[in-house]
Amino acid sequence: MAILSAVISVVLGLGVSFLIFLSLNWLVERTHDKAKSRLLPYVFLLPVIVLVALFLLYPAIRTFVESFMEQSQRRGEGATFVGFDNYISLFTDPNFLGVLLNNLLWVLVVPAATVLIGLLIAILTDRLGKKRETTFKSMIFLPMAISGIAAAVTWRFIYFYAPPGNPQIYLLNAIWTGITGNDPVPWLTLDAGRLNSFLLMFIVIWLQVGFAMVLLSAAIKGVPEETIEAARLDGATERKTFFLVIVPQIRGTLLAVFVTITIFVMKSFDIIYAMTGGQYNTSVLVVDFYSQLFSFQNPGKAAAVVIVLIIAVVPLIVYQIRSYKAQEELR
Repeated sequence: MAILSAVISVVLGLGVSFLIFLSLNWLVERTHDKAKSRLLPYVFLLPVIVLVALFLLYPAIRTFVESFMEQSQRRGEGATFVGFDNYISLFTDPNFLGVLLNNLLWVLVVPAATVLIGLLIAILTDRLGKKRETTFKSMIFLPMAISGIAAAVTWRFIYFYAPPGNPQIYLLNAIWTGITGNDPVPWLTLDAGRLNSFLLMFIVIWLQVGFAMVLLSAAIKGVPEETIEAARLDGATERKTFFLVIVPQIRGTLLAVFVTITIFVMKSFDIIYAMTGGQYNTSVLVVDFYSQLFSFQNPGKAAAVVIVLIIAVVPLIVYQIRSYKAQEELR
């Protein structure tokens, strides 16, 4: 039944879209030739512009306005304008500064580690021969096929904690107690040096390495063999050939993968929420937004958190678009 409903939705969506474009085209055809050539591009773009304005622009503006409001806790009373109070309250709260620190660590560690590990695996698997390369790449890419929640459930069997005296069925504590003979450790509650956050980051790295490996492997294979052979004939070592010949030619892909993973990291929610619920100093901006809106019933502060997140993400998106344009111009 669900499949039938999905098929009907897709068919209806395509049918309605087709009728809209057909109607708009019919209207343009009624105009004279000069106006037709000018109107036609805008008419075909109009439905997309309307959808973007309705589902992206309006919610963004609404969120921005909401960030300056405070919802009354009394039933029947609306929100009141409080200026920058929500922002001041956030940036003077030590917990929120801890959230920003966590976000900064995630942005600094996860994209760099993912790109480096993905690049290393891409280089090594390219030397294995076609059959083994395909097998290893499939295994490493496999985590990309599962959701963040599924990954969190999988990693519970590694990180979780069983009290002393109980069978240590969780892998990390089984190794720890087996080697040291000490009591098991509740790893996800250890926030000294942000250890628990780094453990959560490792899950995201595990998920995203396959993505980085596939793109970087394709980029390395796209490097002209003549340039590599020329470097070797000139006496360059394998290390120099890689860093001075291959890396400059895959720089665009490296940056694109880095920025894409950075944007993904800024939106990470499911793994953190499923593993710790944002407790023990593991919260990030997206989890804090959820807590402000649903746990503390404070939509104004939640909107302010979203605006902070947008301000952090927009420069990355702009950089990515410029990077794509620069690559297109080089082709």
